[in-house]
Amino acid sequence: MMTHFASIHKPEEIGELIRRIEALPPCSTKYGLLLCAHTFCRPSEVREAKWNEFDFERAEWHIPAERMKMGRPHIVPLSKQVLLILEEAKQACCGSEFVLPSPWRGDKCIGPDAFRMAFRRLGYVAGTMTAHGFRSMASTALNEHEWPADAIERQLAHVEGNKVRAAYNHADFMDTRKRMIQWYSDYLEALVNRTELPEDVR
Repeated sequence: MMTHFASIHKPEEIGELIRRIEALPPCSTKYGLLLCAHTFCRPSEVREAKWNEFDFERAEWHIPAERMKMGRPHIVPLSKQVLLILEEAKQACCGSEFVLPSPWRGDKCIGPDAFRMAFRRLGYVAGTMTAHGFRSMASTALNEHEWPADAIERQLAHVEGNKVRAAYNHADFMDTRKRMIQWYSDYLEALVNRTELPEDVR
């Protein structure tokens, strides 16, 4: 059975949400929510991220198979905005191997309730928004702007049943996904700043 997670989808509400997150003081929870928003990875993948998974020269995040829901490694292209978020997080992580260390124990990442509690502090009651909801938010916007469905599904790390097709998708859609992820970060930035939306660059 598919689980549906609460999410917002109206552009003006998305812009307000990201503005509220960006207004938080520097902390692991703030950076984690922004990473969820811009990469639309699963919250657990974001929370448990380690610095050694990131290739900053290639602007890629390599998530190992053991941390993925479906047990397959996943490469996440990183936008310019995400690289800046990671740069800020690096300065705040106090030397931890985790991108989002716990404020109480640097050898641990933030806990599974951190994002939920942050949404409550930001004024989002239960049933309105979740960290997992960023995935639905991104999928809706990207589909509405007619980005290739296969590239969206691959970015969401949804498993392709046909192994040959899955391997093809992984190779063929990386360039598209890099353009798509940058477009989406630009889209979020435009909503935050109430400026013109980016042009489609498919």
